[in-house]
Amino acid sequence: MSRVAAIGIDAGSTTCKLVAVDQDGTIISSLLEPTEPRVELQVQRMLDAIRAEHGANSSVRTIATGYGRKLIKDATRNLTEITCHARGVFRDLGCAGTLIDIGGQDSKVIQIGGDGRPVDFMMNDKCAAGTGRFLEYTAARLGVPVPELGARALSTAQEEPISSTCTVFAESEIISLIARGAEPDSILRGLHRSLVGRVVSMVRNVGIVAPLMLSGGVAKNEAVREMIAEATVEDVILPGEPQLMGAYGAALLGI
Repeated sequence: MSRVAAIGIDAGSTTCKLVAVDQDGTIISSLLEPTEPRVELQVQRMLDAIRAEHGANSSVRTIATGYGRKLIKDATRNLTEITCHARGVFRDLGCAGTLIDIGGQDSKVIQIGGDGRPVDFMMNDKCAAGTGRFLEYTAARLGVPVPELGARALSTAQEEPISSTCTVFAESEIISLIARGAEPDSILRGLHRSLVGRVVSMVRNVGIVAPLMLSGGVAKNEAVREMIAEATVEDVILPGEPQLMGAYGAALLGI
């Protein structure tokens, strides 16, 4: 059994991720759970599980990142998501480029340099309309499971435009569209286009340095991937475990 050299904690607004790495930076264990109200207690339980699995003790360095990183009092150090996502994706894909990370609470565009460090970035944490939460709200309104959103959006060529730049107003638009008999899949396609438009605007502000990379839970959504590629005229590539990149980068920075 490989020895744990460091553990990365990504206490996100939607999910909580832990990644343990060995001295070479290889992932040897990971955990992912929906974030609980008392994230500090949740992280302690998850840490105990990983330590017990690998016979690690509390002296192993733990680096915290994410929305709730400052709540993790026992962490050796806490670092920003920008730094950790950049490092994790750089190590996983082995290249510099432009990273889009769409999380539950915010979205980020990070230009990664040749040493794995962020060169420039832009972050949207003021409005849910460019985040995973935007899709979750609309999924609930339309009665569509979140894992099916991307496929449903791509299943039709018809698209209902969503003009509102606010999640609350967008919900009102959806209600009006439903009342007029619009097809749910066409509404979903328009919603995806709206989210991607906000993200691509951030990408253009930061500047595209190929390749274009995508991380975070929304990276699993095929409509988001396809529409970003279409809007930027760039191929979009994904790391092996898109949701774990923040925790992975944090762990790497703890070695």
